[in-house]
Amino acid sequence: MANEAEDITIPGQGVYDESAIRHLEDMEHIRLRPGMYIGKLGNGEKEDDGIYVLLKEILDNSVDEFRMKHGKVIKVTLDEKTVSVRDYGRGVPLGSLVDVFSKLNTGAKYDDAVFKKAVGLNGVGAKAANALSEEFYAESFRDGRSSFALFRRGELIESGERESGERNGTFIRFTPDPNMFVGYHFRQDYVEEMLKNYSYLNIGLTLSLNGTSFSSTNGLLDLVKDSLNEVPLYEPVHLVGEDIEVVITHGRSYGENIASFVNGQNTREGGTHLAAFREAVAKCLKEFFKVNYKKDFAPEDIRQSIIGAISIQIQEPIFESQTKVKLGSPYLWQKDIQNPDGTHSLDKGPSVRSFVNDFVGRQLDDYLHIHKEIVPVLLEKITESEEQRKEIQSIQKQSRERNKTTATYNPKLRDCMYHYNEKTPKGKEEMPEKSSIFITEGDSASGTLTQARNADFQAVFSLRGKPINCVKEKPKKVAGNDELNYLISALGIENDSDNLRYNNIIVATDADDDGMHIRMLVVSFFLKYHPDLVRRGHIHILQTPLFRVKNKKEVRYCFDQDEKNQAQAELKDAKITRFKGLGEISPHEFSDFIGENMRLDPVKISDDENIKGLMEFYMGDNTPDRQKFIRGNLRSEVELDGVDF
Repeated sequence: MANEAEDITIPGQGVYDESAIRHLEDMEHIRLRPGMYIGKLGNGEKEDDGIYVLLKEILDNSVDEFRMKHGKVIKVTLDEKTVSVRDYGRGVPLGSLVDVFSKLNTGAKYDDAVFKKAVGLNGVGAKAANALSEEFYAESFRDGRSSFALFRRGELIESGERESGERNGTFIRFTPDPNMFVGYHFRQDYVEEMLKNYSYLNIGLTLSLNGTSFSSTNGLLDLVKDSLNEVPLYEPVHLVGEDIEVVITHGRSYGENIASFVNGQNTREGGTHLAAFREAVAKCLKEFFKVNYKKDFAPEDIRQSIIGAISIQIQEPIFESQTKVKLGSPYLWQKDIQNPDGTHSLDKGPSVRSFVNDFVGRQLDDYLHIHKEIVPVLLEKITESEEQRKEIQSIQKQSRERNKTTATYNPKLRDCMYHYNEKTPKGKEEMPEKSSIFITEGDSASGTLTQARNADFQAVFSLRGKPINCVKEKPKKVAGNDELNYLISALGIENDSDNLRYNNIIVATDADDDGMHIRMLVVSFFLKYHPDLVRRGHIHILQTPLFRVKNKKEVRYCFDQDEKNQAQAELKDAKITRFKGLGEISPHEFSDFIGENMRLDPVKISDDENIKGLMEFYMGDNTPDRQKFIRGNLRSEVELDGVDF
């Protein structure tokens, strides 16, 4: 037996001594660990891909200049691979230009007197844009002179100062590194949406994209009105205070549609400010109708079909990741203070929750007493939501009793160990980012997924046949559907979508006509009854390989006809297998397709899309227009399979 103190060298493992210790320079560390700075990389097909995070970081710095009352115009020029941003703010101090864009923990965002309530925080994003770019050029203009710096993959190539006739401000041009963002391209529609949001949140600021300008005169009110895809039940309520702005109205659609922002940053996943806003609206309206109409409404009935937006300004916001899509700050400010005796204490401002509650409670109550014409409209809408909820809950209760199920047992669900091990129900705030549930159909497919999944955090829900068509059927019939009731129970969203048990809801169906139909039925259910889950980015479609191309030396899995043709051309004497069902793929093979490199297509809806109209077109009556669309866009089995197998 080896002595306990004896060093044991494991084959293939390096020796852990002084030679193993490395110091990484700032740019080197960003390139080695990009996820720490920008989240994921991606290729530009998804709006949260890294290239848009890089652009947003540069724009944040320019917008912060405007917010400090310097410069009213920001010009963005974009092509598929390169983007430039020119602002007319103060310009970076000329002698600090290189350091500002290449050294971490260097910048002016630490000085509250210079940058109050900034989004850019400490300028980490600008360094990330530099480090992760094939080429990054920065030039600052100040009082007739300029300082410039050219970097390649974070390494300084050239810098200097010179005379300039340009107006004060900063110019940035960068081309993301194709070695990091493989096959990337910028999508103009994503960038356009980004600039629109900046304009709504910064009245007086004009942003242009390739010559097209965006500006707003009414702030969030313009955002809500521009994004309405249905006629609101009453004119949107627009309330503006110091460091806070909110808009509230109601429609007829299900769920909630509330945009949220912090210091101009679009917090798509909400956070403390959005939670406070939802609570404040429900609390204020509940109290108003209880006092004046002797009605005691539940919060979920008050918020049903709500449409709105909230924007707040806070000092040194704390986001839950570098991508800044969810606010974690519990306070309006939070600073470390050094006491005279050398100890440290925390200077905490008012809580975000109390700040939002106080403002909304006071302002909305005053508004209702002044604009009495909207009160009966609100009363009718909330009463209608209450009656419908109670009716649906009664039908669902009958369904559970008929099937003799309980809340703790779901025969359709193969849960993951994360939920088996939990001591108390976990809500969205504590839910692991990678927790997932696959929705599939049939014993064969669900069996394959169950064996292939990572049982620690991946669950499987098995449908029996095709779900009910939620577009054609009335809510009562949908509420009594056993399959959907089991699904709602598995997801934990019986009462509130905030109780969602999984971060990723993944629809996994066969690559045939029936699979496509099932996919559309499931997505239609979420779009109609839980659109907020779609807006928050929880719903995905699993891409599965259509072909296996194999010869004696190599196996390739191909997800479309083009990939198959390329593999077939490169692999000699290849044998091609066409997968028509998930059950045809072995669990061993399938585990590769639902692991770290899983291909997911997010289900997305833009704010200006008419959800009801979309669902009626795709899942409503079989109109000539829909038949024409299907014939023009769907490939036949013969086209998909090919004739050369």
